[in-house]
Amino acid sequence: MKEEKHILSILVDNQPGVLSRIVGLFSGRGYNIDSLCVAETTEPHVSRVTMVTEGDAPILEQIKKQLNKLINIIKVSDLTDQDTVVREMVLVKVGAKAEHRAEILRVTDIFRGSVVDVGQEHYTIMATGNAEKMSALLNLLKPYGIREIARTGSIALARDLKTK
Repeated sequence: MKEEKHILSILVDNQPGVLSRIVGLFSGRGYNIDSLCVAETTEPHVSRVTMVTEGDAPILEQIKKQLNKLINIIKVSDLTDQDTVVREMVLVKVGAKAEHRAEILRVTDIFRGSVVDVGQEHYTIMATGNAEKMSALLNLLKPYGIREIARTGSIALARDLKTK
C-alpha cells in the first residue's frame, strides 16, 4: 500500500491535557506528525486540531479509530480526499542588501506576501498559501541568504459544511 500525506481535522473539548493525549497516541504507536496546529473554533469550549501525518489507508483508519476512543475528542475527519481549503503561513527573515532589495520585493509581491519587518540588512517576509507555494517562495529567496524561517504547517477547512 502507498503511504500518502493525510490532513486530519480533530474537534476536541478545549481542556488541559487533550493535546498531550493526542500526541501521546501518535508517539506511543510510532506514528509521525508532520505538522500540527491548534486553535479555538467559533465555540470557545471547542478547539480544532489540524494535523498532517503520513500513512496508508489501513494505518489512517486505525489512527482515526484510536483518536475517537480518546477522552474529549468530539469528531475526527480526514480532509485529504475532500474539497478542502489548505493553507500555511511562513515568516522568513532574508538578507536584504541594498542592491537586492528591489528583487526581493518583486519576489515577495509575486507570492502576494508582505514585508512585516525591515532591518538594516534584512527583511522579514510573511506569506500564505499551500505548502508547494511556500516552498517555491523559500527557494527563490535562498540566494539572498535566508537567516531564519518559521512555518505554521497546514491548516485546513472542508468547503462543505457537513464536516464543521
